[in-house]
Order: sequence, then C-alpha cells, then structure tokens
Amino acid sequence: MSERLPALRVTDPAAFGRVAVLMGGDTSEREVSLDSGGNVLAALRSRGVDAQGVDGVPALLDALQAGRFDRVFNILHGGVGENGVLQGLLAALRVPYTGSDVLGCALTLDKIRTKQVWLSEGLPTPRYERLPRGADLRAAAQRLGLPVFVKPSSEGSSVGVFRVLAESDLAPAIAFAASYDGELLMEQMVRGDELTVGILGDVALPSIRIVPAGEWYDYHAKYVAEDTQYLCPGLEGEDEAALRALALRAFRAAACSGWGRVDVMRDRERGLQLIEINTAPGMTSHSLVPKAAGELGCDYAELCWRVLEQTL
Repeated sequence: MSERLPALRVTDPAAFGRVAVLMGGDTSEREVSLDSGGNVLAALRSRGVDAQGVDGVPALLDALQAGRFDRVFNILHGGVGENGVLQGLLAALRVPYTGSDVLGCALTLDKIRTKQVWLSEGLPTPRYERLPRGADLRAAAQRLGLPVFVKPSSEGSSVGVFRVLAESDLAPAIAFAASYDGELLMEQMVRGDELTVGILGDVALPSIRIVPAGEWYDYHAKYVAEDTQYLCPGLEGEDEAALRALALRAFRAAACSGWGRVDVMRDRERGLQLIEINTAPGMTSHSLVPKAAGELGCDYAELCWRVLEQTL
C-alpha cells in the first residue's frame, strides 16, 4: 500500500489522562450518537485509555466542575455538540476536545451559511434557496427547477430530508415546514455519484462512493440496511486526487480542523459539487470515516486514538 498516515505522536495511553466520551444528548440524532459513542468508548479502552462515557452536556459540565476529566472526545451528533456551543464552553473551561473549534462547528452545522462561504471561495456547490419559516416552497421550487431536495439547514443524519421529483411530491415537505421552527434549505438535486471524503488532520482519506440498494441514500440506507455498497476508493487516478483536494480545500475554507467528513456529489454535467461537512462524523458499524481509514491500514481503535491525539 503506497499511502501511509503519519506516525503516531504518542504511544502511552496515560498521556491522555481521564477522557470523557461525550455522546447521546437530546437531539434528533441521539440514538446514532449513543451507538457511535459506545463504539468509541470500547475502542479507547481496548488501547488502555482511561475513558468514561458521558450522556449529554449538562452531565459533562457537572463532571468537569468536579474535576473528573482532562479532555473530551466529542461524538455528540447535531445540536449543541456540533453548533459551537459545546466548543465554546470547553474552550472557556480550557478543556481540550476533539474536532473543530467554535467557528468551524457553528458554520458547518448551518448548511446554508456553509454554501455561502464556499461560493465566496469559488468552490462548486448546487444552487439553492433559503427557506425561512413561512416561505413558499412551491415558488422556490419553480425558481430552482425540479428535481430538488428540501432539508433542515441545521440537522444531520438525513433527518427531515425530502426528495421532490415532481410538484406533487411537495406536500410532505410543506407539511414538515409548517411544524419546523428553523430554516430549511432547498437545493437542486444532483444526479450522479454520491461520494464522501473523511478528513484526519491534514490528510484527506480515500474517498468512498456510496451505492444504496434503493433510489437514494436515506436514513434507512445509512444506519439500518445491510445492502448499501461502499466502494473505496470511490474514484481512481486524477479524479480521486481532484476529489480529495477539493474536499480538503472545502474543509479548510469552512474553518474546520481536526477531523470530519466532506460529502460531495459528482454531477454528470457539472462535475464535483460540494454538499455539506460533518464535524462529528458517525462512528457506527455503518459509518464511513472508519471505512476510509481502514484503506490506509488504520483500524477503528487506531482511528479513535489518532483523533484523540489531536487534543494534545
């Protein structure tokens, strides 16, 4: 294998001290976070790290005030785990933590603002409409042209995502919008390959091309189905190099650091199109960053170690 990750910075688990693995919380992604967190906790312990699971930010704050932990492995998906609130709290308490800082997290949890930054940097992303509460979804769809996706600007794990192929498909999205408090994003649908690139430090990991058995990669295909195909690397040669370079540039443009995942589509006519960034990627049995790291000879436990190393 020609590619290698840099050598580990430390080999003694005592260097990390007492580690809180933050998971769960009260967002729509709670169950996925608990799954990810349980796996991370077991992996760190398997390598001798003094790690304990903590469910949610209030419990973490109590534990930190009691002096029980030295650093935090954040695997809290969505909400305060990824919107900069947790990161600001930990920075104020001078507690090291995994992943991006306040700015990178706050920016990238908001898909609309992320796209605005990418566009200002001349990076490719599908055309979109910002839908504040009360917006006319039918009018927005007419302006963009069908097909489109409608999704919350600040949720993850395919929660509240609607695929609109025809005007008759708008009804469920309109009903959801009526009960949803936040902004929605309507985005031109990209027809082509679905790709994702994990970022670990300064390295863009081998891409993964996702081939769901159904028509699209929804929540079921991500976390339940056993017949979704994950092809790694997703592309070859110069195409793969260009994809990974774009993902790393997009990650940095959005002020992200540490580790994360950049989702990209390859349109048949427009080429690569940036979709979104995840600053606390899933670490479940179906998750993609561990699969990509494995292509470079980095198993799950080593990946967790490498992410935690970034807090030193």
